[in-house]
Amino acid sequence: MTEKTEVISFKADEELAALLKHIPNKSDFIRNAVLEHMQNTCPLCQGTGLISVAQRAHWDKFIKTHSVEECKDCHELYIKCNRGCHAKCGRH
Repeated sequence: MTEKTEVISFKADEELAALLKHIPNKSDFIRNAVLEHMQNTCPLCQGTGLISVAQRAHWDKFIKTHSVEECKDCHELYIKCNRGCHAKCGRH
């Protein structure tokens, strides 16, 4: 593990602060939570939940040949290519 030399702080409301008080290693917990979030962030919105007007224009073009489907096994949503691309990758 690399040495941690940078200190980053943030403000928390009373409820979050109370929850964090019960965690033995707050720094490790917060570090892992941030890394987990960054690794699972939407590549389009980067975690904001919104896309720009230009991104929406790209999406509108993309969705003409793709659809958002629910996986029958895990029930998570995924993007399906309706042009036959999915057959090449062997998924869904």
